[in-house]
Amino acid sequence: MRTFRCTCGARIFFENTQCLACRRQLGFLPNALVLSAIETQGNGTFATPHGEYVKCSNYVEQGVCNWMVPSGAGNGLCQACGLNRIIPTLTPENRALWAEVETAKRRLIYGLDRLHLPVKSKHDDEENGLAFDIKSDTPQARVLTGHDDGLITINLSEANPAQREQIRMSLRERYRTMLGHFRHEIGHYYWDRLVRGSPSLPRFRELFGDEQSDYGKALTRHYAAKPDPNYAESFVSTYAAAHPWEDFAETFAHYLHVEDTLETAQHFGLTTELPAAPSVAEIDDFEKLMSEWYELTITLNALNRSMGMPDAYPFALSLAVKAKMAFVHDLVRRAR
Repeated sequence: MRTFRCTCGARIFFENTQCLACRRQLGFLPNALVLSAIETQGNGTFATPHGEYVKCSNYVEQGVCNWMVPSGAGNGLCQACGLNRIIPTLTPENRALWAEVETAKRRLIYGLDRLHLPVKSKHDDEENGLAFDIKSDTPQARVLTGHDDGLITINLSEANPAQREQIRMSLRERYRTMLGHFRHEIGHYYWDRLVRGSPSLPRFRELFGDEQSDYGKALTRHYAAKPDPNYAESFVSTYAAAHPWEDFAETFAHYLHVEDTLETAQHFGLTTELPAAPSVAEIDDFEKLMSEWYELTITLNALNRSMGMPDAYPFALSLAVKAKMAFVHDLVRRAR
């Protein structure tokens, strides 16, 4: 994620709603992919360098968003919030957790827009669109995070860092974040849209395996067995080994991690082989991106170790995993 500049010249960040230097109000403009100073016009609309906008309803009424909507367009919700089908009951605790979920979701949508991937709402296209149910557990039922034909369900408790860390350790995972959940589940969505029934399916099966194998049985086997100590030879994570669908979703999520982190590094001048332009999202040379990625992850881990923290990037990419990521890279570039 890059940073932005206020009208006054101060650096501003993706989640900001006000410039700390000049106190101007800020709003993110999804169609321009910029965070901008916004000037009120007194009738609920705001002037920006990119036209006239209104604040997302969740910006005005709930304080969990900072995105804008072009004046006269939509139903009052921004591109990211407009994808919600269900939100949790807003107790004070739930509201704070929901805000964390929405922050991660906006970062997801920003990344998808930057890559020019299609992001349609089920409100506009029920068959092929995307929607989110953000729900909390009840005494009667536990919410399972997952994907079903474009509907992504997120368990609100995953926004609680203590609970999420507990689950990560119990499942012996190296990495578990709210943003990671979104990127994994969106991988399932894009498998349906970009691979299922497409000319890419035979190559997918060569790399990932036959997705027609019994999914339920595969997950049962995965959770019943100890992780294969040699999983990294073929998979980006232990969960990726469960089934070809999960392998693709984990690989897709990892690809989004790489794209977004490289964009951040490029923006801050931390890349050695990637100049300031074009942006990472426009670079087709996969080998060039991965060469830069390897060098960057060494730096990231060294910096974390200097602070006495775990590695920021606890992964090793084998040739098999790299081939799978190249497949995702090609899919994304063709979908632009």
